[in-house]
Amino acid sequence: MGTSMQLVIAIIKPLKLDDVLEALAVIGVQDVTVTETKDYGQRGQTEIYRGLQYTPKFLAMLRIEAAVKTDQVATVTKSIIRAAKTGQPNDGKIFVLDLEHESHMRVGKADEMIDDITPRRAA
Repeated sequence: MGTSMQLVIAIIKPLKLDDVLEALAVIGVQDVTVTETKDYGQRGQTEIYRGLQYTPKFLAMLRIEAAVKTDQVATVTKSIIRAAKTGQPNDGKIFVLDLEHESHMRVGKADEMIDDITPRRAA
């Protein structure tokens, strides 16, 4: 089997995106996926909108995903934490998941778990 890989998922505040992407680029991680998401975890934090105080149910966050070699995970997570940390509530979270395999659609490369990736034509 190929190199062991893991998926690092970071949930961060949107204002920290550029800092995190720059920190990842410095350590050689440039292939990432960024998705807008909502966080429902922390409650009780109030916000001011148009002069009125309210407690939001959901907080706007970003989800960053990067598939990296297992020996890079510690460096990647430390870099994300350093770049995303504000010291305020709801700075975010990081999850690390094992990857069973990866496939590259453009070049048709896949590991041995997928034996035939040739597209089939409809009859």
